[in-house]
Amino acid sequence: MPVGVASSGAGRGIVVVTGCCWLVHPATRIITAIDRRFIVRFPPAAGPYANRRGDGMPLFKLRDGADLYYEQQGSGPPLFLVPGLGGDSRWWGENVAELARRFTVVVHDHRGTGRSTLSKISYSVSQMADDALQLIEGLGYDKVHWCGHSTGGAMGQVLAIEHPGRIDRLVLSATWAKTDAFFRRLFDVRSLMLRELGPLAYLKSSALALNMPSWVRDHDADLAAAEAKAQDTIPIPEIVLSRIAAIVAHDKREQLQKLQAPTLAICARDDTVTPLYFTEELVRLIPGARAYVLPDGGHAYPNVHGGEFRRVMTSFLLES
Repeated sequence: MPVGVASSGAGRGIVVVTGCCWLVHPATRIITAIDRRFIVRFPPAAGPYANRRGDGMPLFKLRDGADLYYEQQGSGPPLFLVPGLGGDSRWWGENVAELARRFTVVVHDHRGTGRSTLSKISYSVSQMADDALQLIEGLGYDKVHWCGHSTGGAMGQVLAIEHPGRIDRLVLSATWAKTDAFFRRLFDVRSLMLRELGPLAYLKSSALALNMPSWVRDHDADLAAAEAKAQDTIPIPEIVLSRIAAIVAHDKREQLQKLQAPTLAICARDDTVTPLYFTEELVRLIPGARAYVLPDGGHAYPNVHGGEFRRVMTSFLLES
């Protein structure tokens, strides 16, 4: 790959490179060509930004010393794209690159997942939201758009209620205001499977919970390959169980009337993890909120109907 040195300047800077996309090392200002054109924002010259793993992965240092893996790409209004319980930002697939055509997209792996620190703490949705808030502040953003899927949507509710000045527009994807007996039973079973049968059984069963049957039928080989690869980075049961307890405890029904950010709730009609009535409740409780319901796609609908998901969300986020 061709490599160049970006001009530094004071504080934050912007480099526009035509004909290819450049990945910037924030500490050294080294830029590496990838394959697409976009604008790179320099971080502040000092601070937690400079922390990186030996393999070059960008990490953000949290107040308590834990690291969050993050990526930032594209140009335009800042958009935090936040995944669900699995917490790994790679779940978004092609949605990141496509949305980066219109937005500065920031993704991160939740603490305890993926390439972030695997902290053995007592997890809560508020703690997850605070981790993300530290990242927002550390990247120098005053206000961001937020699209949170499932657990990421619960985090978005916390931020929009408790830090209203930080969230511009809010997209709540396949999420809930408060869990119910169905949700608790579902995650009781998933927790039991993790404890009794182990992480691989948990991952294999997750494919059935998250995806619609026809998608599993058509992508069986892809799922098998992903599950085989996942054995090298299998989730730590103690962490997963704590994160499950955190989402089951999430309850913002009484506070949602305080939510001021323009809000769009999106879901699939056949979602059996966060059923349609959860989205209907969110729209009923959040002032001025609206809903968009896809006919199918299951809980993982953004990766089944990515084009429609991006079109609807982009239209909402760019409204004047």
